[in-house]
Amino acid sequence: MSKLVTIYGGSGFVGRYIARRMAQNGWRVRVAVRRPNEAIFVRPYGVVGQVEPVLCNVRDDASVAAVMQGADAVVNCVGVLNELGKNDFESVHVQGAGRIAQIAAEQGITRMVHLSAIGADADSDSDYARSKALGEAAVLQHMPDAMILRPSVVFGPEDQFFNRFAGMTRLGPILPIAGADTVFQPVYVDDVARAAVMGVNGDAAPGVYELGGPEVKSLRELMAQMLDVIHRRRLVLNLPHIVARLTAFGFDLLQKLTGGLVSNGILTRDQLRNLAHDNVVSQEAQGFDALGIDPTAIESVLPDYLWRFRPSGQYDAIKDSARNLRA
Repeated sequence: MSKLVTIYGGSGFVGRYIARRMAQNGWRVRVAVRRPNEAIFVRPYGVVGQVEPVLCNVRDDASVAAVMQGADAVVNCVGVLNELGKNDFESVHVQGAGRIAQIAAEQGITRMVHLSAIGADADSDSDYARSKALGEAAVLQHMPDAMILRPSVVFGPEDQFFNRFAGMTRLGPILPIAGADTVFQPVYVDDVARAAVMGVNGDAAPGVYELGGPEVKSLRELMAQMLDVIHRRRLVLNLPHIVARLTAFGFDLLQKLTGGLVSNGILTRDQLRNLAHDNVVSQEAQGFDALGIDPTAIESVLPDYLWRFRPSGQYDAIKDSARNLRA
């Protein structure tokens, strides 16, 4: 019988790519999520019965243990960018990660891959970055041979980075951003999945890997590249820090006053604190080179999924050709 991997958060942005690759590698895949009915789309990643979504809440010991029964390896992709209700950074990034690692150790599982983030720092002024670091420590306490992946901002068809900013260009001639000079090293989602699969298969040594793509650019430069891809001209306006702080405070307050009915998916105060720090692979870190993976360039992927934000969508290229013919 083929081996079984349980992927916590396996229907999320990165998790689904890991699930697909694990199925392609012949593994049975158990996708542990809070709403399995909304994760049915993972089933076609493999043959009938190979990939199955199952109910799990990482805040509950019994729930985590139940979906781990019989697994040969575990992957933790659960994470939040914005604290909402009971799903705060402490309960998800720290306690949830530690719970998965502890139960994996108790069940005799020897392979674990944990998805963290570049910038994880126990001394950070960002709650997100601090909780990511504490989560790593909790994992290593129980699973010292775990593989920890720290990607920079992840891009791909379902991302909430380029897609979100591209969507904002439809609202007017100005594209407001915060932290325009902050530097990122965007990494393609399937490259992260390839690294995770190596960890599950035992093809990579345990340890921390910082994952960044081949390009290092400021947020302003990334927005210019995106605008070029979607054929739109917009004024990229870097919000003054005080304006950005007031904006973030307003959206955070709106979320609190509505009891979470209106989620702050725009800009939180904690995200603003994170934007004060560059998001790139550190010089001393091991990364894709150590894994033998050649990371994918942004320009080779963006046009494949951002075309829908062009003025004429899929017909934009045809219109350009027609103009050239008339000329």
